[in-house]
Amino acid sequence: MSTSKILLKFAKKGINLSPEAYNRVINAENPIDFASSLIVKLKSDKFTSKDLVSVSGEMVDEITGTKKEKTDNIKVTPDETPLTELEDPKKEVSPIEELKKDSDKQEKHVNEEILKASETVEDTKIKFKRNEKKTNVKYDFKILQDTSKKSYTSGELENLIAYFKSRYEKLANILQKRPELRNFTKIADIDDSQENLTLILMVREIRTSKNGHKIVEFEDDTGSISILFTNKNEELFADAEKLVKDEVVGVIANKSNDSNFAFGQQIIYPGVLRIPEKEMDFGIVFLSDVHIGSLTFLEDAFQRFIDWINCEYGSEDQRRVAEDVKYLIIGGDIVDGIGVYPNQEKELAIKDITQQYNEAAKFLGNIRSDIKIIIAPGNHDASRVAEPQPAVPQEYAKALYELDNVEFISNPGVVSLDGINVLIYHGRSFDDLVMAIKEFSHERNDLLMEELLKKRHLAPIYGERTPLASELEDYLVIEDIPDVFHTGHVHINTYRKFKGIHLINSGTFQTQTEFQKIYNIEPTPAEVPVLHKGKYKHFKFIE
Repeated sequence: MSTSKILLKFAKKGINLSPEAYNRVINAENPIDFASSLIVKLKSDKFTSKDLVSVSGEMVDEITGTKKEKTDNIKVTPDETPLTELEDPKKEVSPIEELKKDSDKQEKHVNEEILKASETVEDTKIKFKRNEKKTNVKYDFKILQDTSKKSYTSGELENLIAYFKSRYEKLANILQKRPELRNFTKIADIDDSQENLTLILMVREIRTSKNGHKIVEFEDDTGSISILFTNKNEELFADAEKLVKDEVVGVIANKSNDSNFAFGQQIIYPGVLRIPEKEMDFGIVFLSDVHIGSLTFLEDAFQRFIDWINCEYGSEDQRRVAEDVKYLIIGGDIVDGIGVYPNQEKELAIKDITQQYNEAAKFLGNIRSDIKIIIAPGNHDASRVAEPQPAVPQEYAKALYELDNVEFISNPGVVSLDGINVLIYHGRSFDDLVMAIKEFSHERNDLLMEELLKKRHLAPIYGERTPLASELEDYLVIEDIPDVFHTGHVHINTYRKFKGIHLINSGTFQTQTEFQKIYNIEPTPAEVPVLHKGKYKHFKFIE
C-alpha cells in the first residue's frame, strides 16, 4: 500500500501520523489490517471523531503494547498484540469488569462444520472489467412473505387479543396434524369423568415449586389450567425447562381431583419434519451486521469481500465459487444506525443515517450487476423497532433503491431463490431465549435457531427485550418449513444442518464492541458463509 494511501486512510478519520508512527504501520505484517485496528483503538478510546489526533511512534508502541526498546525497523504484527484485547494500564477498571470472574467465561465452542468448510481467501487480486451493464440473467426470484405493507395495528387491546388468537390458531393447526393431538380437548370441555387429557395450550406463567418441580399455568381461548411437571422424570422435566411464556404446545396430562390442576406426562412441540435436499446449480452468499458508519466497521475486509464476489480476488478455485454466485442476502444491520443505544455517537464514523445508507450504496453499487441483492432490516436500521419490521424505507435509503439489482424485504421475510426457500430473520429474539433458558448462549446460536424451528415461532416471548407489534395476525409463526434459515444479530458465525434445513448465522463485518466485551461475546468478523451448489463454504476475509 502506498504512502499516500496509508496517510489518506488516517486523514479521513482525523488522525495525523508522525514519520515514526508511519514506519510502525508500514512495517507491520499486514499494514492495511494494522491501520484499521489502530484507527479503531484510537477513535474508540479517549478521543472522539471530532478530535484531530496526532500520533507519535511512542503512542503506537503504547497502544500496541510494543516494548520501547524495539527499533522502527522491527515489524509489529497485529497477531502478536491483538488491538481488540489490549488494555491501557492507566485506564480505570469499571465496576462491571471487577465483577468478572474466570469462572464466568464459557469454554469456547468450536463449530466443526465451519472448521471443515473454512478457508481464508488468498491475497491474490486480478484486474478485469467487470460487468457494469444491466444484466440479462434470468432469475426465478419470488417474495413468499413480506409484511412491509400489512401493518394494521392501532395498539388497542382488541388488537392484542386478535394477535394472540392468531398465534394460537396457526400453531394449533400445525399441532393438530400430530396423530396424538388430533382429538384434543379445549379446557372448558374437560369432563369430570376424564382422567387423561390431550390439550393444545399457550403458556401463561412458569414457576418452580419448593421441591423443584415446574408448575406451568396454561390457557386456551376457553379457560386456564395449571400443570405440574415433576423433576423425577428427567426427559419430561428437560422439555419443561425449555418452555417459555406465550408459546403454544401440545400437552398430554393426567387430571387431578382439582379440575383446574393436572400432572403432565408429555410435552409436544410443533416441530419440523425432515425435508428432502433440493438440487441447486448456483451460489447464495449470506451477510448481516455489516454496520457501515461505525468506527469499528472493517472497511478493508469488506472491500476484499466485494473484490472476491466480483471474481477479482482470491485463488482460482475461490474465484470460481464467486462466478456461480447468483444471490446475495443481507439479513439486517447493513448500517450502524443513529441513537440505537446510549452514547452511540461516540462510536460512529458517519453520524447521519442517510449518509450511512449512501455509503452502503457505494459499496453495494460496486458489486457486479448480475447478482441480485436482497436486503432485510435489523434493529440498527431505519425501520420501526417492533417486529415484524417493514423494509428499510426509501426516504432514508434512496441511493440503495436506485440500484437495479437490489430488492427490499421485511424482517422476517421469506424468498424463493430458483426454488430454494430462504427464511430471513435478523435474530433479535435470541436475546430473550438466552435469558429465559439457562442452557442457551449467544455463541451457540445454531441451537437457538433449532429451538425456534421446534417452537415454529421466531419470537415466542412477548413483552421482553424483543419488541413485538400486536398485529391482527401473528406473522412470526413459521408456517412453512424453509430450505435455509438465515439469521444474524449476535455477530457470531454458526452453521449446522437440522432436519435437512441449513441453519446459517452470517456473523458480522464489525470488530468487538464495548457491549460485547462486558458480556464476553467474541464476534467472528469478516467471515462469509456461502451455499454453493448445495454445499456449505465459509470464506474468511481477515487473518
